[in-house]
Amino acid sequence: MAHILVVDDEPAIVKLLTFNIEQEGHTVSSATNGTTALEIASEQAIDLIVLDLMLPGMTGIDVCKELRKQENYTPILMLTAKDGEYDKIIGLELGADDYMTKPFSPREVTARIKAILRRVEMSPTEVRAGKTVETVIEIGTLRIDRERHTVYRAGEKLTLTPKEYELLCFLAENKGKVFGRHHLLDVIWDYDYAGETRIVDVHVSHLREKIEEDTKKPRYIVTVRGFGYKMDDVQ
Repeated sequence: MAHILVVDDEPAIVKLLTFNIEQEGHTVSSATNGTTALEIASEQAIDLIVLDLMLPGMTGIDVCKELRKQENYTPILMLTAKDGEYDKIIGLELGADDYMTKPFSPREVTARIKAILRRVEMSPTEVRAGKTVETVIEIGTLRIDRERHTVYRAGEKLTLTPKEYELLCFLAENKGKVFGRHHLLDVIWDYDYAGETRIVDVHVSHLREKIEEDTKKPRYIVTVRGFGYKMDDVQ
C-alpha cells in the first residue's frame, strides 16, 4: 500500500480525503500549507501527493514547481476550485500527473489515485495489448531502461516527469506508428480528458526539450500533420 500526502487548507477536505484514502488501505500524512507539505515530501517516503492549487501563501503551483526543481518527481494529483483551461495547463506543465476540480467525489479521487499508482508501478514485462514490453529500448542515442526507469541521451541521464516518461516509453515501444492526441490521452492519462488535447502537446513539447538536439527540427518525436505524433526510427 502507498503513503499518500494530502495538502489542503480546508480541514474538512483533509479529513474527508484522509478517511476515504485510508479506507483503501493506504497510509496518509497531511498538511494545510505549502511549506509543511515540502518538509514532509523531503523528509518522508511519499508515493503520491494530493495537492490543492489554491493554498494560502505558497500555492500548490509553487509547491509543484519547487518539488520538480529539487528533482522530486513524486506523482501529483492537483485539486482546485478553478475550472479554466489555463489553470489545468499550468499545473500539468509544472509536472502534475492529474487534475481534478472541486467539488469532487471522494470515490473519484481514490479511483484517480489508484490509476496513477498503477501506471507508476507498472512492470516493464507487463503484457500490453498482447505483447511483452521490452526492458531496454534503444533509438538513436536514446536508451530507455524500463526496469530501472531511466532514460539516457548520448550517455547522459535525463530527468523526466512520470508522465513524460510514460509518453516516451509508449511512443518508443510503438516506434513508427502514428497516434492521435485523443488516443494518447486515453492510453497515457487512463481516462477521458474531455478532449483536452493541449495536454498532449505540452508534454510532447517538454519531451522534445530534453531529448532533441534541435526542438525546431525534431528527429525523435515527429509531428504527422492532421494525425498526431510518432517516434521516428533514428539511426
